[in-house]
Amino acid sequence: MSNTTSEIRKKIRTGEWQKPTTGLAPGYTQTNVVILPTKYAYDFLLFCVRNPKTCPLIEVTDEGSPVPKKTAPNADIRTDIPKYRIFKQGELVEEVTDISTYWQDDFVSFLIGCSFTFEKPLLDNGIPIRYIQENKNVSMYQTNISSEPAGIFQGPMVVSMRPMKPDEAIRATQITSRFPSVHGAPIHIGDPAAIGIKDINQPDYGDPVTIYDGEVPVFWGCGVTPQAAVMASKTDFVITHAPGHMLITDVKEEAHAVI
Repeated sequence: MSNTTSEIRKKIRTGEWQKPTTGLAPGYTQTNVVILPTKYAYDFLLFCVRNPKTCPLIEVTDEGSPVPKKTAPNADIRTDIPKYRIFKQGELVEEVTDISTYWQDDFVSFLIGCSFTFEKPLLDNGIPIRYIQENKNVSMYQTNISSEPAGIFQGPMVVSMRPMKPDEAIRATQITSRFPSVHGAPIHIGDPAAIGIKDINQPDYGDPVTIYDGEVPVFWGCGVTPQAAVMASKTDFVITHAPGHMLITDVKEEAHAVI
């Protein structure tokens, strides 16, 4: 597959790529996406502002526009994500690869930073990423940590997990802390039960990955958290990306790095 962002989006748009986007377009920013009617937009914006570890905002589109003008001006949010989720009354009712027929003139799209963006810096520093090695989606878990409520939105924090050796976990913390707009440093390292995860081998979203002897699970805030908030708030109609199936933007990952 071509590594240019526009070519990757074209392959997604035509249905040639319908899998998770991990490992695609290394060095470029990937985003979670939440699409909802304007009547919910302020509450959701406030939810993101109050929960920056899990919902770091990259861009908010104009009302009714499917184009993320700031981050991918040639993209179309209706077609350029490999898989979408349709929620009605807080219930997941369908997964689709194109939302053109669902689009409404009052939709506002929120692009939220994704930890796939810091895959390249980790790999460049010799830190292996197990789900890439095993050709799987990242493991994601619902925790017992509550998000900060905002308006109608509330719910548990969702985290993504990468197993590492302890020295790699320290280095990964240093690396990812430079990228606060794509979840930043881990929120927890070690015992999954401490954050309410009963079985590390049974993720709530994504795929289980191998954890070798001597490795520890390292957990980052995850942009699937808004989906948990959508389900808890029972909003009448919301569209999101399917976990692991992101929008690939034209923005270099280094644009989000802080010194």
